[in-house]
Amino acid sequence: MILVPYHLDEPLYGLEADLPGPPGRVVNAELPDGDIWTRLAALYDRAADAVAEEVAAGGTPVVVSGDCTVSLATVTGLQRAGVAPGVVWFDAHGDVQTLETTTSGYIGGMPLRILVGYRPELIADRLGLRAVPEERAMLADARDLDPAEAEYLAGARLRRYSVEDVPAPDGPFLVHVDLDVVDPSDIPGLLFPVDGGPTGSAVVAAVARLVATGRVVALDVACTWRPDGGDARRRSLVTALTNCL
Repeated sequence: MILVPYHLDEPLYGLEADLPGPPGRVVNAELPDGDIWTRLAALYDRAADAVAEEVAAGGTPVVVSGDCTVSLATVTGLQRAGVAPGVVWFDAHGDVQTLETTTSGYIGGMPLRILVGYRPELIADRLGLRAVPEERAMLADARDLDPAEAEYLAGARLRRYSVEDVPAPDGPFLVHVDLDVVDPSDIPGLLFPVDGGPTGSAVVAAVARLVATGRVVALDVACTWRPDGGDARRRSLVTALTNCL
């Protein structure tokens, strides 16, 4: 397990309390002055190296962080190790916003769009991240879409599926799980809860089905809550997901 204890460029203290055990590696960085993209690039460059080293050693990295943007580092690291992954993205949200369409300005609502090629000059070029073809990106759930996201998805080759029916893309792929995909009645303390989601056990079953293909090359787990000393239900869910590998 590789822990990146940040929410965007903000350190998170105490996230370890929701993990099944001590991480094998913790990624921290002295972040430079500059805009958010400069700071994230510095952090994700180090995280990508950690992922690449784990793959080179024959491992399947599990990357845990406080938000979804760490997926940029995970995919970069896989590519540095010679793997060209597709993506299966579990999330209550679409994460396909852009700077031009967002109403909140929240960077954490953009990573899937960046992964499939949006404005590489922001961060992808700095990391050496190559775009994932849209047809190799699968979005599971995304029950809370902004109008601009729904409009994009209506014309994109990136497709949206239910958690139970999401297919595996061709070739090797990353499974990314934002734990707010789970209904908030099943998991406490979410930053952006959305009612009407699947149970935690349904999400774990879907991930296990994908892992059974033998083509999952990494797992991202986004713990999108503020650390508060740990919670048994959250810890149990993170443990079940990591045990899928």
